[in-house]
Amino acid sequence: MSTKTLQIPTADGHADAFAAFPDHAKRHPGVLMYADAFGIRPVLREMACELAGHGYYVLVPNFFYRHGPAPLIELPEHIGEEVRSAVVAQLMPLIEAHTAERVRSDADAYLRFLATQPEVGAGPVAVTGYCIGGLLAMRTAAAHPGQVAAVAGFHGPVGADGPDSLHRLTAEVHLGHAETDMTPEALGELNQVLDAAGVGYTSEIYPGTVHGFTMSDTDAFNPAGLQRHWDRLLPLLGRTLKRTAL
Repeated sequence: MSTKTLQIPTADGHADAFAAFPDHAKRHPGVLMYADAFGIRPVLREMACELAGHGYYVLVPNFFYRHGPAPLIELPEHIGEEVRSAVVAQLMPLIEAHTAERVRSDADAYLRFLATQPEVGAGPVAVTGYCIGGLLAMRTAAAHPGQVAAVAGFHGPVGADGPDSLHRLTAEVHLGHAETDMTPEALGELNQVLDAAGVGYTSEIYPGTVHGFTMSDTDAFNPAGLQRHWDRLLPLLGRTLKRTAL
């Protein structure tokens, strides 16, 4: 596995980023991976490398780059419940400043950069995200219907932009919700909107999970939930991207 640290030129400066991709000299389908609010750290690098091992070029940008390079704040090795609220309080001003306009501007830059990497093949890309990254993934897919073939969001506020944004989606979608984030009634309402928008999708609550279940450095981590995430994500990418690899 090869990895790189990169600088992505954007309208507001340069975003530091992490990339992982297979060693062999082929070109691979591109995947833009948005972290949760805690940002690029060992667990995100591990997940990017895991995904890259299945034949993808995975780019993980620091979407809070306007405030400095990752890590923006000192994180404990394990983000337990006893420190989580204090860490989130530090990050909340950054989250609030990351407007939809900034997300769309940055997405343009990230996708443009991804397409120019020598290890990335021609054709559409996928976007995946975790927690707030799930919302960023959905916004990116909605803004780039001709370029994004698949989008996946996990334990994130993916319906926060309302029905109009979902009508702009052409990508195939998977949404994996935490049991504590989504009631069955709310899931039904979200899925009705996706149906009305004509989106090809799967959207489900992962049993026994709480918000943040994919992140092994938090108390929320659920091994079965993480495996279910891979079991949904990898076939989605295989259906939508593998045929474009060079």
